[in-house]
Amino acid sequence: MVMAVSFERYGRLYYLDPGEFRPRVGDKVLVPTDDGPEVAECVWAPQYVTEDVGGLPLCAGIASATDLDRDEQNRQRRADARVIAKRTIREHDLPMKVVGIDFVDRRPDIDQLVIVYFSAPHRVDFRELVRDLARALRARIELRQVGARDEARLQGGIGPCGRDLCCATFLKDFEPVSVRMAKDQDLPLNPLKISGACGRLMCCLKYEHPLYQEFNAKAPALGTAVETPAGDGVVVGHNVPSDTVVVRLAASGRRCACSRADVCSPRQQYEASGTTTPDAAPVVPETKAPEATAPGPEAKADAETAETREERRARKPRRRRRLHHDDEGETAQ
Repeated sequence: MVMAVSFERYGRLYYLDPGEFRPRVGDKVLVPTDDGPEVAECVWAPQYVTEDVGGLPLCAGIASATDLDRDEQNRQRRADARVIAKRTIREHDLPMKVVGIDFVDRRPDIDQLVIVYFSAPHRVDFRELVRDLARALRARIELRQVGARDEARLQGGIGPCGRDLCCATFLKDFEPVSVRMAKDQDLPLNPLKISGACGRLMCCLKYEHPLYQEFNAKAPALGTAVETPAGDGVVVGHNVPSDTVVVRLAASGRRCACSRADVCSPRQQYEASGTTTPDAAPVVPETKAPEATAPGPEAKADAETAETREERRARKPRRRRRLHHDDEGETAQ
C-alpha cells in the first residue's frame, strides 16, 4: 500500500508506506526525516497499487496533540526568524534575499538549529551576519545559498499556465532545458514568453519535446510536395498536438489539414522510393545491338591508337597497377 503526504498546502507530495496505520485524507501524520519525525498532512489515503513499490519510508504514526502543538510553535518560530533575518541583513547592507527558514529542534547533537536559505547574485561574506543572527535568535545558525530554480521551489507561486509551479509540486530533479526545445516546438523566442517564475527557461518545455522530435523525424518537411485525398499540394505547416499537416492545394490554393498518415503513409513512401518486391526479377535496361557496318578510316585510326596504348602500357606499367601486383604477390606468399 502507498499513501502521499505534503508538508505545505498544495506543496510537493511525498510517498510513504502506511504500515499498520490507515489515515484518512486531511489527517496529520508523522513523517520520518533526517532531523526526526515531522508533521505532514495526508492528501492521498492508503491504497493498493498494481506495481510492486519498495523502499518507501514507513509512516511513523498519527500525530498527537503534542506533535501538533510543537509543529505550530515551530511555524511561529520560523515566521519570527524570517523577520529577524531580514532586518539583520538590511543592517549589514548585504545583497541577500531570504528565501526560506527551517527550524530544527529534534537532532540529538543540537538543541536548536535555524537554517536560513538565501539567494544572492554572487558570493557573500556573512561571517558577521551569522554571529548577530545567533545572538538574536539564541540558536545555531546555518546559511545556505540557493539558485534561482531552488528559490522558486522554496517560495512557490503560480506559473504562466495558471497552476502551481511544477518545481514546488511534483518535480524532483531539474533537467536541462535549452532554447532549441522552444525552436522545435515553434514557440516565440521571447524571454518573457518562455521563462518561468525563476527567470530561467520553463521546465515544461521538456515535457512535449520528445513528441515534437518524433513528429519532425517522420512528417514531411515544409515545402515538400505531397499527395493528399483532396489533391496534390505543398506542406506549409505542422500541427503536432493533433498529428496533422497543413497542406496548400495546388489546384485551388486553399489550405487543408490532413493526417500525417495520409501524406506520409508507408505505402506512399514505398512507392516514392521506386523499389521492387524481393520476388521480382531485377529490371535490366534494354540496349540496342550495334549495327554491323564496314569500319571506316576513322575506326581504323582509333584501332591503331588503341593498339599503341596497349603496347605502351605493357612496356611501362602504371605505378598503381605495379603496387597492386606487389600486394597480390605478398598475399599469395
